[in-house]
Amino acid sequence: MNSLVVADSGKCVGCTACEVACALAHPIRQESGDMLSPVNFKPRLKVVKGPRMTAPQQCRQCNNAPCVNVCPTNALVYSHNSVQLVEERCVACCSCAIACPFGVMEMLTLPIKQPGTEPVSAPEFVTLPFKCDLCVGVDGGPACISACPTGAIRFVESGSLAAENSKKRKKYVFSLVL
Repeated sequence: MNSLVVADSGKCVGCTACEVACALAHPIRQESGDMLSPVNFKPRLKVVKGPRMTAPQQCRQCNNAPCVNVCPTNALVYSHNSVQLVEERCVACCSCAIACPFGVMEMLTLPIKQPGTEPVSAPEFVTLPFKCDLCVGVDGGPACISACPTGAIRFVESGSLAAENSKKRKKYVFSLVL
């Protein structure tokens, strides 16, 4: 089982601190002075607000992930107990975004600008899949977890979900007996 980040909609207040933390942990253009500019504000999770609940939604790091299975260039791989993108392999076919059953895989189109070069008249663009990577390589782990003021977001290690579900089943069975 892969590791993942889960949110408790009963605790989430919809403050979007997790989105801001995610955008800061993964700047699009590091040479930009404003880390929260419209170009840089691209969080890999989205807070979804409904009439009765609010919760951030991000990649579920599926086992046997549909996005990994449909990728024709093996740009999506299992690594670090999660689904990771190997950008150099991606051809922007969008198969992964179409295959994602949760709608959390997005395609992000960015202008290509080499630092220190003059803007070209017809800018070139690159399109890449954009998803939660569990902040692999970011100090402190998933930034969204430490930013959540209510503790609604937590990290579930690979394998611990089965133990947690077993506890819930036992609790449920004993509640029926008593």
